[in-house]
Amino acid sequence: MTPFVEGLALGASLIIAIGAQNAFVIQQGILREHVFLVASVCTLVDAVLISLGAAGIGSLIATNETLRFMALWGGILFLLGYATVSLVSSFRNMPDSKDGSLNEGGRSFPLDSRNTAAATAASLSLLNPHVYLDTVVLLGGIAAQYEGTGRIYFTVGAIAASVIWFYGIGYGATRVAPWFGSSKGKRILHRIIAFIMFLLAGMMMFNA
Repeated sequence: MTPFVEGLALGASLIIAIGAQNAFVIQQGILREHVFLVASVCTLVDAVLISLGAAGIGSLIATNETLRFMALWGGILFLLGYATVSLVSSFRNMPDSKDGSLNEGGRSFPLDSRNTAAATAASLSLLNPHVYLDTVVLLGGIAAQYEGTGRIYFTVGAIAASVIWFYGIGYGATRVAPWFGSSKGKRILHRIIAFIMFLLAGMMMFNA
């Protein structure tokens, strides 16, 4: 197996697990709002962390107890807040969308702002200690086993997995947007998102 293929396969196996980052990208795809921007931010964060790990720099961040503690509880509070807003939104009056999308009254946050969408994507990506463990420690540690171009190919392969995954689920989610165009569909979406965020926050607290 070539370093590129190994990096691609391992990167894909780590990123496919359902998490807050993936749930947000899927939600934005269903909303059909800033899909490219959100997928790009998530991909960029992964690319930077994977590159730091491959360079041997990221391990300093991953082993810093203070930074890990701040990331852990910052992520928990952010997820709880996001879940609460999504749950509250699911009980609001949401009119049926004329075009079958969720653009009319279907937002948890005012994510029509590009800056807000980008900041939320970055927060969900960075305020998760498991992201550092997966990208910086695991992928970075394996990349360190290669020398020269082999390490570069492995790193590029791992980053390629993030590119394929985030753009794939973001634009793939736009295909099911009409299913959530009704007020009932919008409520179901918000409750699913709230459930995932509450579950992830609970798991993070349990592991802490």
